Amino acid sequence: MTSGGPTAQPGPTTSRTGGAGYPGEPWSRGVRRRDDGVVEVAGLDVHDLAAQVGTPAYVLDEADFRARARAYRTAFETAFRAVGTDVDVYYAGKALLTVAVARWAREEGLRVDTASGGELAVALRAGVPGAEIGLHGNNKSDVELDRALEVGVGRIIVDSLVEIERVARAAAARGVVAPVMVRVTTGVHAGGHEYISTAHEDQKFGLSIAASRQSGGTAGTAGTADAADAADGLADSPAMTALLDVVSRPELHLLGIHSHIGSQILDPTGFEVAARAVLELRADLAARTGVLVDEVDIGGGYGIAYLPGDVALDPERIAKDVAGAVDAVAARLGTPLPRFSIEPGRAIVGPAGLTLYTVGTVKPVTLDDGRVRTYVSVDGGMSDNIRPALYGAQYHAELVGRSSAAEPVLARVVGKHCESGDIVVHEVMLPGDVRAGDLLAVPATGAYGRSMASNYNLLTRPPVVAVTDGTARVLVRRETVDDLLALDLG
Repeated sequence: MTSGGPTAQPGPTTSRTGGAGYPGEPWSRGVRRRDDGVVEVAGLDVHDLAAQVGTPAYVLDEADFRARARAYRTAFETAFRAVGTDVDVYYAGKALLTVAVARWAREEGLRVDTASGGELAVALRAGVPGAEIGLHGNNKSDVELDRALEVGVGRIIVDSLVEIERVARAAAARGVVAPVMVRVTTGVHAGGHEYISTAHEDQKFGLSIAASRQSGGTAGTAGTADAADAADGLADSPAMTALLDVVSRPELHLLGIHSHIGSQILDPTGFEVAARAVLELRADLAARTGVLVDEVDIGGGYGIAYLPGDVALDPERIAKDVAGAVDAVAARLGTPLPRFSIEPGRAIVGPAGLTLYTVGTVKPVTLDDGRVRTYVSVDGGMSDNIRPALYGAQYHAELVGRSSAAEPVLARVVGKHCESGDIVVHEVMLPGDVRAGDLLAVPATGAYGRSMASNYNLLTRPPVVAVTDGTARVLVRRETVDDLLALDLG
């Protein structure tokens, strides 16, 4: 049976079981192809799904989301308890946050990490207690900070020296003590693209742990490392300066240190190296001030499978590796382990989602080398998935509404926008008889599809639809032209 993709690659041919991070699966576990070639998502025929909600549509397999959330929580709790400490798992809402998604995360024992006032509002509407919410952001507004303090968020991750003053001022005005973590950059370079690698020095996030040269040749004298720095003429690093500033302010409570090294990371070594650097910074701060912070956050960025044959990070493996590494570092430093936290987002919601399209124009194009590439246009595009245009991200696609015995052809799936870079899938083999009206699905789009969607060319954004036990439920409705016009005041 032809899956709609090249015969050498696995298609959505059977129901799936197994742990999150299993190899070669860009599809959610609830996706299966029937003998007649029609694909079902969590028991719902894609034709019935398209008839109910239209296309394009973001489709979430709720059971798959929940299973992946549980897998990360269980793996990290087990591994870190084995070395004598605890861990909190925050769902990184920037990947995709709706009221229902936030509820699912909390029901599976996760907290919620937000990166804006809007994300904070959605988490609160979902019933997530403020104490179980974190607020990120490199340029939080005064309104966002005030709202975070009003609802009692459990952590505000400060991202600059200037922000420390702003948070302290806002806390003093409310008569509260703000719980903060300081985001640091460790110098670890990780991630699939320069724009999603977030721990190198030349970017906007965090405060560097690297000490800088100072002209006077003096520095702090407490602690062996600091004395050595002083002898070498090194000033405190921006990270240490920030930590010392927070410790000195009665309006702030230093919860801990935060590090995030990138996104779509498939090599766990970076997490281990970054965690070591943060624990060493924690020990240096304790030597300087006597304050040994209680928490360390090692961020998210755990990679997933986007193409057949890709191997995602296994949460059990990475949890054991990181737990073992931090245990060894803490023993070497002579400091007890802190409580840890992690922030998976893509790894939970990415594989749980797919985007369902209807094919329109099909156009064969002869390339300079004589090959023919078939351009398959769908009823969405870069407005519902900007990642291929922004990052060169690679995706897979298959026909999901029927079987085909036609020979596969080299195809490019493109959208309907007025941009030549409006590419959904750069290269994929599709049946040679692909035609207008066919249903086509792109897997692994649960993360950063809807959350980065736009109204470019004034297309309306697709709905977010959850499927469970053969039943579809609209979580976020499709936008309409009336919605667009309502915002235009003329």
